Amino acid sequence: MQHMTVQIVTPDGLKYNHHAAFVLAHTKAGEIGILPKHINMIAPLEVHEVKIRRVDDVSHVDWVAVNGGILEIKNNLITIVADSAERKRDIDVSRAERAKMRAEQALEEAQKEQKIDEMKRAKVALQRAINRITVGKK
Repeated sequence: MQHMTVQIVTPDGLKYNHHAAFVLAHTKAGEIGILPKHINMIAPLEVHEVKIRRVDDVSHVDWVAVNGGILEIKNNLITIVADSAERKRDIDVSRAERAKMRAEQALEEAQKEQKIDEMKRAKVALQRAINRITVGKK
């Protein structure tokens, strides 16, 4: 069986390193499905989930919440470099829900006061929290 190696790296170090038969990621240009022998490429990622179908078991899928970053495919090695990334098993959903509520409140206050930079930051925080909740509940 053909496979690829998937590595997810953050400033905290290597967060994920396994062999995969299939990877689904969300780039700025849209969704990309990656199979072994994919052409070499680099693409910026959205704040979104990454689906990794492992080779050890056809039904084994790992979900990782990735907060943007860069995806590189080179010779069956997929490297994702991101500010942060969390595997489903490591996500505290209740903590993520609290972060979502804080981001919603910050966004509401920034909109009332027309503070553009604070609105942008709150929108990113909200998007990240929603991403973590989505992955955590899979």
